[in-house]
Amino acid sequence: MFVRWLLVAPVLWLVALALATETSWSQEKPEAKPNILLLLTDDQSYDTIAALGNSEIITPNLDRLARSGTAFDNAYNMGGWNGAICLASRAMFNTGRFLWRAHAVDNSLDKEAQAGRLLPSMLGRAGYQTFMSGKWHVHIAADRIYDRALHIRPGMPGTVEAAYQRPNNKHDWTPWDTRLGGFWEGGKHWSEVLADDAQEFLRQAATSDRPFFMYLAFNAPHDPRQSPREFVERYDRNRLKIPTNFQPQHPYMEAMGAGRNLRDERLAPWPRTPEAVQLHRQEYYALITHLDQQIGRILDELERSGQADNTFVVMTSDHGLACGQHGLLGKQSMYEHSLKAPLIVAGPGIPSGKRIATPVYVQDFVPTALEWAQTPRPEHVEFKSLLPLIRGEQSLQYELIYGAYELNRQRMVRRGDNKLIYYPTIDKYEMYDLRADPLELRDLSQAAQYAQAFGELKIDLQGIMVDMDDPLLREKDL
Repeated sequence: MFVRWLLVAPVLWLVALALATETSWSQEKPEAKPNILLLLTDDQSYDTIAALGNSEIITPNLDRLARSGTAFDNAYNMGGWNGAICLASRAMFNTGRFLWRAHAVDNSLDKEAQAGRLLPSMLGRAGYQTFMSGKWHVHIAADRIYDRALHIRPGMPGTVEAAYQRPNNKHDWTPWDTRLGGFWEGGKHWSEVLADDAQEFLRQAATSDRPFFMYLAFNAPHDPRQSPREFVERYDRNRLKIPTNFQPQHPYMEAMGAGRNLRDERLAPWPRTPEAVQLHRQEYYALITHLDQQIGRILDELERSGQADNTFVVMTSDHGLACGQHGLLGKQSMYEHSLKAPLIVAGPGIPSGKRIATPVYVQDFVPTALEWAQTPRPEHVEFKSLLPLIRGEQSLQYELIYGAYELNRQRMVRRGDNKLIYYPTIDKYEMYDLRADPLELRDLSQAAQYAQAFGELKIDLQGIMVDMDDPLLREKDL
């Protein structure tokens, strides 16, 4: 027996050594998880980036991000349950749930946090250090669910009464007047403070072995549209184009819940005038260009920190903004300018300069981040990863795209290029062919040649409302 052991022992020793070496190697060389940086703005329409087609706006840093990555041309937000569309949007960003199911848990996010079902908690369990700065507007304290949170801002800067009903014959408003508060509250523009916070964190993260998730949430370009004078003066107001779909007043504005009492719509008088639209677009563009400069500071710091090659950067917004289109100023509509936002994905292995027309949701970021973090998508996360589209493995993300505003004000469904909008309180439909009419100028709901497509879209709307647990189904029989 002893002789047999002498013969076998060396073999066993070699096997044990090999296993130990493999284990040691795997411990010393774990697969590095990438960093994830989310640049989330508010009220930024999909058509406000120069490199993606807007020749009027100045966005050199968003341009370089778009050129280095992949842009989605049809990235939607589902809408909201009240006038603060960003509240619903950020609830979806942090829960991963579709609109009405996000609404169902919105007032019980403490329970969601305890169960580890919020995005920073899911990424934290995957080994990430989590950081946020800026706009929060979610019904749980940010510093409860992020490892570190700085300068947590409310849903919008404080009201500046002088910003309303402009233009007028008063001279009590200039966007660069720091005495007015708003974005200037605290003495430094909020977008600049956020960039400061981001740069500081990136320097610290460079010394850590843990990957990071940064949730950088700008309030800009939400009103009040305030930025330094040099940015406003880069735009000649009188040379700015009037949108082709400009209207002095939307015919259904009260029925759709975007009437005279809605805060966003009180920023300009009625009827809207071309001069008013040029004024608001000048200050909107200026605030975006100032925002772009801060994004450039963050991207530059990422490069300096040596972490850019292992960092995925996603830039998007809560939703868009009308800013003079269809007689509207705000985002409380089912039109493309208000439902859609920019969505750019850049990072290792992401194709550069690529454009994807497939309709998606901006909150598809959530399962995309989980995939990068190499962690399974929990059942409660309903949105879908963008990566199969980016890799060219599929060409369709959702059969139908859904939109809603308030309990009973507006609904929308899109299938292919056909889109249906419904105003329940007046039982009114609008239908558009987005390929032929991307600016939604010609309502086809009464056109005989579109009767079949119109009927099919109504069936689609009924079906997706069931899938979405839409509360309107309990109020109205469609």
